[in-house]
Amino acid sequence: KNPVVYACETRPLLQGARLTSWELTKNRIKTYVISDNMAATYMPEMDLAIVGADRIALNGDTANKIGTRGLAIIARYNNVPFYVAAPLSTFDFSIETGTDIPIEIRFEDELRKFNNKKIVADRAGIYNPAFDITPADLISGIVTEKGIIERPDRTKIERLKNSGLNEYL
Repeated sequence: KNPVVYACETRPLLQGARLTSWELTKNRIKTYVISDNMAATYMPEMDLAIVGADRIALNGDTANKIGTRGLAIIARYNNVPFYVAAPLSTFDFSIETGTDIPIEIRFEDELRKFNNKKIVADRAGIYNPAFDITPADLISGIVTEKGIIERPDRTKIERLKNSGLNEYL
């Protein structure tokens, strides 16, 4: 089967448009870049959803680019399996749950300006977190270089922690 990927643009820094689409098309995978707001429209047509993770807590909660949690909720609503692809080095066993993961707040100008032109009213406040937390119960599986952790939870991740894979962590 020839996969077709719909990659969200990933605002405000457009990593999906710039990086994800480049990697996929370089590997001859048919790719369409869609605006972040279009994900709910296309999700019912998807076979599965795959996102990355910047950090994974001991209970399976994940931190990833802002909007990932919303994608997981949309996938669940549409009965679309939702997978996180991340190397084993992404697991942080010192963090119990996603609520313990620090969330970076990015610069206001990333949202206030577009092409160096101000687009937001001066009196409007800006809140620009770089990441959000996706709860483990919204995740179908975590794909690693050593296999898939189906329906991740603390027990399965502790088993991974104790399995001698420390050279990856």
